[in-house]
Amino acid sequence: MVLDLVVAELEALHERISDRFARSEPRSRVREYVTGLVAGLERKNGWTLAERAGEVSPDGMQRLLRRADWDVDGVRDDVRDYVVERLGDRAGVLIVDDTGFLKKGTRSAGVQRQYSGTAGRVENCQIGVFLAYASAAGHALIDRELYLPESWTSDRDRCRAAGIGGEVEFATKPRLAQHMIERALDAQVPFSWVTADEAYGQVKYLRVWLEERDISYVLATRCNDDVFTRHGRSGRADEMIAAVPAKQWRRISVGDGAHGRREYSWVRIPIRIAWAPGRGHWLLARRSLSDPTEIAYYICAGPRRTTLTELATIAGSRWRVEECFQQAKNEAGLDHYQVRTYRAWYAHITLSMLALAWLAGTKTEAVKGGIGTEDQGMIGYTVPEIRRLLVFLILRHAHPDEHIWSWSHWRRRRQHQARICHYRTRGHVP
Repeated sequence: MVLDLVVAELEALHERISDRFARSEPRSRVREYVTGLVAGLERKNGWTLAERAGEVSPDGMQRLLRRADWDVDGVRDDVRDYVVERLGDRAGVLIVDDTGFLKKGTRSAGVQRQYSGTAGRVENCQIGVFLAYASAAGHALIDRELYLPESWTSDRDRCRAAGIGGEVEFATKPRLAQHMIERALDAQVPFSWVTADEAYGQVKYLRVWLEERDISYVLATRCNDDVFTRHGRSGRADEMIAAVPAKQWRRISVGDGAHGRREYSWVRIPIRIAWAPGRGHWLLARRSLSDPTEIAYYICAGPRRTTLTELATIAGSRWRVEECFQQAKNEAGLDHYQVRTYRAWYAHITLSMLALAWLAGTKTEAVKGGIGTEDQGMIGYTVPEIRRLLVFLILRHAHPDEHIWSWSHWRRRRQHQARICHYRTRGHVP
């Protein structure tokens, strides 16, 4: 039964990370934190997770994130290794992307007014850069970095107040992506391709870095990116694609979506004057079937025998990191945190990644075991469906009335104190 598998996977994950904790108290509490992240709570923060766990205050949950003695990066590595064990495939793809976390105020590490793809506009937010792993078996997040704008790294007092050490220097988002891919290489994560959107693909030093390591890639780029043909002619990406004869475009499906196959027209042209032995370079374009003026461009490098269909499939796999973000936020509380410090951000995000990996790993193991496979007019188990079963059949907590009233009193006292502080800050009499 799938619920037995869910429990077994949680036990295996908890056992895997147990050595990362110096004391039994945070080791036990992290299990409650992770199960709370997938529980049916309206919001998932220190207050609500502690109340659900039966604790008398949020102090323990907040201490777990801020100061408790455990190896946050070690748990990150354990999450990555677990994902590789459950989903690993030599044909796997590493996907780089970032997502925004809307915040109020100016004290949360890395927060400032900056563009958030999540909101689609400039907002006061933090930006997290993530590395996802995708294969035929599934997908999950395996690494993360908090982007710190130069307005932060140039203000060391502000950094110290947010718990950011003096050794942390400014790094662009593509540099953060390099660090995460390098960690994946060091850990011997099995993959064949790297893909990312144009915020990363248009950065030439990232492409050079990947080529120096013989890593194949399909990276989106801007329409006016300059490229060289095999004959040494240079030009804009959109102009070169516009010159391609109409008969060379091919209609290709890059996967099945919720509402049907994701089909587009695709074409590629060889670029670069010199190719290394066995390697090839291409400019790839994807055109909408419903709106031919909607064209996306990609710079590609990989084995010389790579087909157009293979490049299109890798480019189309980028949607899977978007699904990772959606599932992590909806099912595992990725964006529900209320922490300000640098270490606390990494701690919460890592545990949310662990929760998502748990659900994704359970789904994969269910498929391998023939549990809930697509038959009898039903689709197989999905990550959201596994979480719903968890919420309604396993993670329900029946607390006594005294516990519920105690938390009501605690919240109202804290809200009263916060109100007084806000009034005094503004020079008003509460």
